Amino acid sequence: MASEMFKEVFSLEGVIKILIPIFRSTWYLWASIILVVIIKIFWPKIMGFLGEKSVAFFLLWLDSKKYKVINNLMANIEGKTTQIDHLVITNFGIFVIETKNYGGKIYGSEFSDYWTQVIHKHKEKFYNPIKQNYGHVQALKTALKEFPNMLYFPIVVFTTRADLKVKTNTDVIYDIKLIKTIIKHHQTDIISDDIRDKIYTYLNTLNITDRNLRKKHVHNIIDKKNERKNKISNNICPRCGGSLVIRYGKYGPFKECINYPKCKFTFDIRK
Repeated sequence: MASEMFKEVFSLEGVIKILIPIFRSTWYLWASIILVVIIKIFWPKIMGFLGEKSVAFFLLWLDSKKYKVINNLMANIEGKTTQIDHLVITNFGIFVIETKNYGGKIYGSEFSDYWTQVIHKHKEKFYNPIKQNYGHVQALKTALKEFPNMLYFPIVVFTTRADLKVKTNTDVIYDIKLIKTIIKHHQTDIISDDIRDKIYTYLNTLNITDRNLRKKHVHNIIDKKNERKNKISNNICPRCGGSLVIRYGKYGPFKECINYPKCKFTFDIRK
């Protein structure tokens, strides 16, 4: 009799009968654990999404009759796919906005290849967003070569999670100052309303909406970042292909291209 009861309790069916009431009474605890795990896995993407949405929200405050906004433009321009977070098209120029949703202290300068994010004692490098945005401006100039006199205003926007310690003449600002910065640049109109609207419509027609193509673009960017990282690790200059050598400067060791000063690539290797 006892043997049969033992088998019943420790059989799969018996275990399920025991566990079901437990799960029913503690379902909220398990749901919370699952939610925390999901948030932890996707946190960087969630914060990036919220960062871009915060900028889009602030841009809603602009007068839609004077400022034409395009969010998340992805376009293939002469065989190269470019993704631009936000564009504001006006009669006096085009604002090209790159958003970053990093926390911690952000160190960097105008012409350095990489900036550094510092959270407590942890340091993480990321590509200079000014240079990244410069590539977007050049792509737009190519797409809009019909308008050679167009002015471009690159802006890099961080959320207030960041403590900016950057040295640059380019606008690197917090999202709460975006509207004020755009208005500050207002100058004499250089194009008519019709031309402004024509540019807005044209750029929208270039926008890639196919999800698979957008995913492919993201994967290509990741591949390029990994390729660049591997070259630096193997002491190969990602800019010209020359050798990288270790130098020692005022602030410690760094890698420098052997072809300096013709190639001015450097990489800070301090921990």
